[in-house]
Amino acid sequence: MIKKLTAFSSFFLIATMLFTLTGCTVVFQKGRRVDVEKISKLKRELTDLERAKAELEDRLRNEINNKEIVVEDMERGLVITFVAEVLFDSGKADLKENSFGKLAKVAKVLQTTVRDLNVAVEGHTDNVPIKYSGWKSNWELSTARSLSVLHYLIDNQNLEPTRLSAAGYGEFRPVADNKSAEGRQKNRRVEIVIIPKAKVEGR
Repeated sequence: MIKKLTAFSSFFLIATMLFTLTGCTVVFQKGRRVDVEKISKLKRELTDLERAKAELEDRLRNEINNKEIVVEDMERGLVITFVAEVLFDSGKADLKENSFGKLAKVAKVLQTTVRDLNVAVEGHTDNVPIKYSGWKSNWELSTARSLSVLHYLIDNQNLEPTRLSAAGYGEFRPVADNKSAEGRQKNRRVEIVIIPKAKVEGR
């Protein structure tokens, strides 16, 4: 009896850790086969994301060391953050030619290690108002930039369009204080988010 309780406790602990890491909500019921299967699926998916993070960090080592790109686990998924200047000229939404290689490194992992997971491309800006670039506002600029990355991944790297989405958040989701030049640079970014597919809900 003690061995059975210990085994179940260990299993429940693993499940709790998985849901914490993936941001999932669950009502777990002992003995339900569907719950066991879903937990196994979450575990496999988490392993894929961990492997993807290691591969990205290896492929993008120079860019990470130069503080051009950040790869990090977040509640919403595995997030690859590009400093906007790496991809675009100021006020522009056309990808720089020398950004293609960096995006191709990310695309390789999206095509292999996490080929079954969806990907969101999100554009962000600082809070400096648009004056000379011709965009109506930072909303339009951030959205156009995310779409440029999305189309590159589809047209040049052959990612399935059904896996991808794009959004622009303008200045309204800052990660740093816009009062400093360093903070504004951090806020001008494009994020490629690898989204965990499995979400367990109690029935």
